[in-house]
Amino acid sequence: MSKQENKALVPERRFSEFRDAGGWVYKPFEEIFKRLTTKNSEDNQNALTISAQLGLVSQLDYFNKKVAAKDLSAYYLLHKGDFAYNKSYSQGYPMGTIKRLKQYDKGVVSTLYMCFRTKKEFNESFFEHYFETGLLNPEIGKIAQEGGRAHGLLNVSVTEFFKDVNLLVPETEEQQKIADCLTSVDELITAQSQKLAALKTHKKGLMQQLFPAEGETVPKLRFPEFWDKGEWAVKKLEELARRGSGHTPNKQVSSYYNGGIKWVSLADSNKLDVGYIYNTKIEISKEGIENSSAVLHPAGTVILSRDAGVGKSAVLHSEMAISQHFIAWDCNDSELSNWFLYYKLQILKPTFERIAVGSTIKTIGLPYFKEMHISIPSLSEQQKIASCLASLDELIATQTQKLDALKAHKKGLMQQLFPAINEVNS
Repeated sequence: MSKQENKALVPERRFSEFRDAGGWVYKPFEEIFKRLTTKNSEDNQNALTISAQLGLVSQLDYFNKKVAAKDLSAYYLLHKGDFAYNKSYSQGYPMGTIKRLKQYDKGVVSTLYMCFRTKKEFNESFFEHYFETGLLNPEIGKIAQEGGRAHGLLNVSVTEFFKDVNLLVPETEEQQKIADCLTSVDELITAQSQKLAALKTHKKGLMQQLFPAEGETVPKLRFPEFWDKGEWAVKKLEELARRGSGHTPNKQVSSYYNGGIKWVSLADSNKLDVGYIYNTKIEISKEGIENSSAVLHPAGTVILSRDAGVGKSAVLHSEMAISQHFIAWDCNDSELSNWFLYYKLQILKPTFERIAVGSTIKTIGLPYFKEMHISIPSLSEQQKIASCLASLDELIATQTQKLDALKAHKKGLMQQLFPAINEVNS
């Protein structure tokens, strides 16, 4: 039995005016889209790349340089609203990524991409959202050749893609309604994203003023009560905090792991640079501590990654151990605020990234940290600076939660406005 002969497929949620309409129907890709093969004869220099998160973006913006060849005449020319398909699979996109050109009026892409434009009787915004649902994955999976996957690029025939890949679509009016609904949510997400970006930019600028510039001992901006307090003192960090390190218990001994002791490793890189670290991906045991050089560091300890993800930092929310890829400081509370040190390390991150060495994995050797000096004001001024920045971090965290909630709302909405993949494949 063909797909067209199967039971009518409808989404879980439908707008009232379409509840009595028929089921969505399959149409071949070539019926909905026109393939684009126009070459760049007008010498357009806006070379684009596909980002799974950002869409079709300028190589200059994405890579901070143009990675395309100097001669772009052989590239495909796209106009705003056109689509491009990158057959390279990535996390969350096992069958490659299709994105629509939205940010620029025109741009050019490599001929490795398949390019196409929605025919006039179909809604391009609807299909922009459709391509994010995963509904197309099984269709592409039917024609993708396994041999190409080892190189990260799916072997997909252009002819088969346009002829044999089918899309499940409603009537044009319902396409428009769904597109309008999801686009309005996208606009909210964009607005909240811009607010978050503005907060982060404000924090970055404030930090640059609250801490002295490199080689200086007085910040550009100071709280009124500290205007007449003079220069900050330059001291060796080891005089202000007890330096510690970490270790990895033998991974071949299962009893050294899963014992309830939080252990910060490179697997927790995404939990750094947001203040406290509360949990870790891996836990070790008391036996693992006793049979290795790993040690427990008290709550409030400041840690810094000196290897992969070099320069990322955090404050331990509770007692934890760390791997050898990190360095730790337990601050002398009478001289150095742990949160001031955390923010100081944050502003020094570009320096850490610059001095790290290594061909494969960048790292900073321990001798650097043994001799590391920092400039500090009085403890009360340290605490004032840390409190100010912590308040901004709270605003950023709240804004991030709002943004995440909107993204989750959109994801749930899409799951209801489009037929479920398991129904489509049954």
